[in-house]
Amino acid sequence: MHKGDGGRAEMPTNRTVFGIAWPLTLMSVMTHAIVVIDAYLVSDLGEAALAAMGLAAAVGGIVLGVLLSFSQATQIRIAQGTGIGRLEALKTGFYAGLTLNLAIAGLGVLGMLTIGRAIVEASAHTPAIAAAANRYLAVFVFVVLAEALAKCLTAYFNGCGEPRWPFYTNLAALPVNVGLSIVLIHGLFGAPELGVAGAAAGSAVGSALHAALLACRFHFKTRSFVDVRGWLHGTFATSLRRHLAFAWPIGATFVSATLATSVCAIIYARLPVNAFAALTLIMPWIMLAGQAGMSWAQATGIVVAQLLGRGAGERELDAFLGRAWRGAFVAAAVVAALYLAVILFSDRLYAELHDETREALWSFLPILLLLPFPKGSNAICGNTLRAAGETLYVMNVFVWAQWLFRVPATAALVYWGGVPVTWVFSLLLLEEILKLPAFHLRLFQGGWKRGVLN
Repeated sequence: MHKGDGGRAEMPTNRTVFGIAWPLTLMSVMTHAIVVIDAYLVSDLGEAALAAMGLAAAVGGIVLGVLLSFSQATQIRIAQGTGIGRLEALKTGFYAGLTLNLAIAGLGVLGMLTIGRAIVEASAHTPAIAAAANRYLAVFVFVVLAEALAKCLTAYFNGCGEPRWPFYTNLAALPVNVGLSIVLIHGLFGAPELGVAGAAAGSAVGSALHAALLACRFHFKTRSFVDVRGWLHGTFATSLRRHLAFAWPIGATFVSATLATSVCAIIYARLPVNAFAALTLIMPWIMLAGQAGMSWAQATGIVVAQLLGRGAGERELDAFLGRAWRGAFVAAAVVAALYLAVILFSDRLYAELHDETREALWSFLPILLLLPFPKGSNAICGNTLRAAGETLYVMNVFVWAQWLFRVPATAALVYWGGVPVTWVFSLLLLEEILKLPAFHLRLFQGGWKRGVLN
């Protein structure tokens, strides 16, 4: 947002939202692509190496996910501070978020080197796989430490409405990540041959470069706020407590979603092989293609936080949300079209599938075409309410929908129902429909528009 000739901030439009959403979408796609690329690079070492990397990455990915969720809270705080227009608000949001990220990273590293190792050794099929996975984890701790800084800096630029900087710096670091991984995995050009750990080393250097480039841009723009006196809530300790109270429900939402997805995946394994294979194939596409709709909703939340920060009135908020909602349905249509393309080209993407698996994929199509619309609308509501400080309410909606509906319903259909896999898959759509009234009624009541940001 910027000032017009009359001195008032101009009304944000869908172009504003799109300007924030497209870098967020590409950043998410690049993040998922790195995992796929690492798996591809390691695949030359055989199935045991792939298993080791997959096991270790699953452990490390939990820590990165928690960092991302807390950084999203920082992003909202920065967006609110941008709307308020006070440098101490931006300083407070950034340093409170960085403190939490570093604390989470420290606990995560400790957990990876203790509990993570125990999980790896208990889950690995052979001692060799466990040893390779532990070597990967030993290097991956540096990824976690670098990402603690990089994700907080990313949250700062996203919250300020400048998501292109995190995207550009990540784009610059990506070839370094991939190139160094290739060299260290295979020991090229006289470098040590690290095997699976080489992929983690490449990721660590790539993450450190990404963080360094962002830190340089951040200092150039803000001088790291060294000239800004004071904190938004009087003292840093008080500001940190308020930030934690705001952020922990967002982190808890991520942990709950991760656990619910893992439990459902374990339950899916009891399905017939072809049905389980179909679910395994389609789930990554739902996550990847769905980023377009989720990024639009996240961008909407950033703009709403900025509007609330500068004290926008109800009419202005309603007008903006009306336009953003229409844009969300366009994004949902794009996601549905991507799902359609995946199913239409599944013969070419997965040429060796059995007929039963292919039939199961085609049976998912009606659900896939409908799913993005309620999911996108719920995401708009959730991100808007979070922007207004209602992170606890949003957490409750997600947690209860997951643990009182999706997980038990999945178990009931798989263990006792003996129903077609399409019914099991339809629970993803039914969960979104179940959340619709809880989110939309809360949003339409409008209390969030008048609430005081804490």
